[in-house]
Amino acid sequence: MGASTIAANVSTMIDAESIAKRVRELGEQITRDYASSSLVLVCVLKGSFIFTADLARAIDLPLRVEFLGVRSYGEGTKSSGVVQITHDLSRPIEGEDILIVEDIVDTGLTIAHLLELLKTRKPASVKVCSLLHKPARTRVVVPIDYLGFTIEDKFVVGYGLDWAERYRNLPFIGLVESSS
Repeated sequence: MGASTIAANVSTMIDAESIAKRVRELGEQITRDYASSSLVLVCVLKGSFIFTADLARAIDLPLRVEFLGVRSYGEGTKSSGVVQITHDLSRPIEGEDILIVEDIVDTGLTIAHLLELLKTRKPASVKVCSLLHKPARTRVVVPIDYLGFTIEDKFVVGYGLDWAERYRNLPFIGLVESSS
């Protein structure tokens, strides 16, 4: 079963080439900004794993990758507003420059919670890199220091983002079309 079979009912919003180009640009900017830092990418699982892998390869610096499991959606298409930590960092981050890598910022609730949580661990700095931002759904304004794309208020899948754990493996960002 190839990507064309998986994507049969998904229309493309942002194609794979556009994503790859933007990730390279973000990597170059982060490389410049953190040239003299001890950088730790904190990948917010599960949706950011593909973005984090590509971004890490686009950053030309020594860095470390940590994983933080967070759940705020469940099976639906709307955020529950409740943030649960499902997997914590494996090593301390005190004194290090932290870049939270997120797939999408919509309400801002998850990032606001993560910023508060990570700041209690005494890093040198904490910034946010998000592939997508959906400003129409903002409930809490949070800083997005590095942003891939701003999108309209649509539920998107692909490139790590899922709908009930499906569609993560699509190479593009898309919209699931109804079968009716």
